[in-house]
Amino acid sequence: MKAETLYQGARHQWVVFGRDLDKPEKIIDTNQYLVKSGDHALLIDPGGIEIFAPMLTALLREVPLENITDIFASHQDPDIISSLGLWDKALPEARLHSPWLWEGFIRHFGMENMSYNSIPDEGGALRVGEVELQLIPAHYVHSSGNFSVYDPVSKILMSGDAGAALEAIDSPLFVDDFEEHIPKMKGFHQRWMPSNRAKNAWINRVRALDVEILAPQHGRLFKGDNVNRFLDWFESLNVGTAIP
Repeated sequence: MKAETLYQGARHQWVVFGRDLDKPEKIIDTNQYLVKSGDHALLIDPGGIEIFAPMLTALLREVPLENITDIFASHQDPDIISSLGLWDKALPEARLHSPWLWEGFIRHFGMENMSYNSIPDEGGALRVGEVELQLIPAHYVHSSGNFSVYDPVSKILMSGDAGAALEAIDSPLFVDDFEEHIPKMKGFHQRWMPSNRAKNAWINRVRALDVEILAPQHGRLFKGDNVNRFLDWFESLNVGTAIP
């Protein structure tokens, strides 16, 4: 499991994990994110049960286990949070922050020790040490209860499945040629995003933010001008195309 620093500031740091060359062949590669500030750390979308061991090993190189006080699950998909039962044993005092809509579903992955902080539909804030992150509504992009995470200091937006791409596991961290990247995103977004109205509502929320890095859950990240290129492309894309 590879770890790369996205941001290092005076008060906090962002690290992305992924590109696991040893993952099972039929498991989709995912990006996991860590925000650490002082003695507190937040693990964002920690991944599926199959990658728990390499993810834990990689995490311990970055932060002491007892400092991971919070976990965030943007929605209920197994590639995001099916490892919950194992994290629940490793981090019994941690808090899980996730949409209120999915609590009854997410608990099926195993949750005996952690507390569950239900996020209301309108979102809110999540404090990690000295920094406050914003939880941006992303409902139906693609899950019916879903949130993005925005950090106004580092200007990083963890966008979930918006911007996701399916490509080679050894691909670079950031998109370099946007036009070349489109075929790796198009089918995924057209099939998994069900609503043009919801998609455009999310885009409008994101345009109101100052985003330097757009960090999806799968594939490469977008930086600088490629953030707006992605938003323009996504806005023009007709989604929900599997309807007969």
